[in-house]
Amino acid sequence: MGGYGYGMMGGGGFALGWFMMVLWWAFILVLVVALVRWLAGGGRGESGFLPAPRKPLDILKERYARGDIDRETYDRMRRDLE
Repeated sequence: MGGYGYGMMGGGGFALGWFMMVLWWAFILVLVVALVRWLAGGGRGESGFLPAPRKPLDILKERYARGDIDRETYDRMRRDLE
């Protein structure tokens, strides 16, 4: 072989190195985006990590809609919450 050719990698080393570099920067970009989304949402709510807390009046409406409580109880509890 006398020193000619592409060495032990056979010419594929450049393509593999380029691919690994792109993969590394894609990983860094995903990490930064996830960190920014988490910090912007405070780790909860619209960011998708944790569900937003439900309001007491919404819970009361759901209970009334399911039939867990009657109209008088709903009205009394709603007045207490407002």
